[in-house]
Amino acid sequence: MTVAEPQAGRVVGQLGVLDRFLPLWIFAAMALGVGLGRIWPGIADAIDALRIDTVSLPIAIGLLWMMYPVLMKVQYEQLSKVATAWKMFSVSLGLNWIIGPVIMFLLAWIFLPDMPEYRVGLIIVGLARCIAMVLIWNMLAGGDNDHCAVLVALNSVFQILFYSLYAYFFVSVASTWIPWGSGEAEEVHVSMWDVARSVLIFLGIPLVAGIITRFAVIRTKGRDWFETKFMPKLSPTAIVGLLFTIVVMFSLKGEYIVDLPLDVLRIAVPLLAYFLIMFGVSYILSWRMGFRYADTATLSFTAASNNFELAIAVAIGVFGLESGQAFAAVVGPLVEVPVLVSLVYVSLWASRFFFAPDGRAKRLAPAAG
Repeated sequence: MTVAEPQAGRVVGQLGVLDRFLPLWIFAAMALGVGLGRIWPGIADAIDALRIDTVSLPIAIGLLWMMYPVLMKVQYEQLSKVATAWKMFSVSLGLNWIIGPVIMFLLAWIFLPDMPEYRVGLIIVGLARCIAMVLIWNMLAGGDNDHCAVLVALNSVFQILFYSLYAYFFVSVASTWIPWGSGEAEEVHVSMWDVARSVLIFLGIPLVAGIITRFAVIRTKGRDWFETKFMPKLSPTAIVGLLFTIVVMFSLKGEYIVDLPLDVLRIAVPLLAYFLIMFGVSYILSWRMGFRYADTATLSFTAASNNFELAIAVAIGVFGLESGQAFAAVVGPLVEVPVLVSLVYVSLWASRFFFAPDGRAKRLAPAAG
């Protein structure tokens, strides 16, 4: 197997229009939401009237639909392959569920010690490990698609089992250990049940629905029809659900737009640092451990990517539609998409130095002297 170097010149061209310009669509959705809030001041009351218990019905529909096509794309049937490459999957789980959350936690405290709501929003993003969108970055970078599918399925299961526990620990427990921040750590608490409820609703429901739909359609129409006809038409609607959610969010907080540029910048800096650190650490570690290029790319992109859909859903479900935590979560895809596209080019470029043409890891010659 040769390294997929020729793909570098057409990476962006392989993305669909919605994926390629996602940051632009997010900005447009923000602007539309703010405009609606200014033109129709009563929109907040109208949205608030449509709720079940504490959950806004329009937002719930948007969030559930945002997750449903994404989780239908996950190849759960590949989970049986975990035993065939246990070393790779063990490294990935360590990167995703130990190193990644700790790095985002530290970056959130370093860059946002005085902004607890944004800080918690970033921590929530860091805990939401990659799912289906990483399949795109992995494919473009020439990673192992089968192994990536297994890792995505594993992360989906781990998020159901451990996300609420992680959120409670990092937000309500570990934050009290930080020696700086003017005592603000003690002021931010999150209920494990509130997080678990949001995960069960906004991940559990579309996960079950996605699994049922996936296997039912494959059984009746065949895998080829599912992958070449059904999913290409359904997948883009997930981004529509995301954009709808953003429009509603910003229609409720139009006055907040005055501070938006500076706030986006403050949130974006630690996010950028996180993506670069996670990718770099994963890439070098995988190469040093002797993994082939395809597996190195897969490990690196699954470690650097996040499930921003889940992070947005949890932030809204736990802290509310107008919270700083939800706003910080929305900035996630704004930064992640262009950065991960850029890292595809970096991965392909770096492969020339770290990997042989057949994909095997090189051993760099020691410096003379």
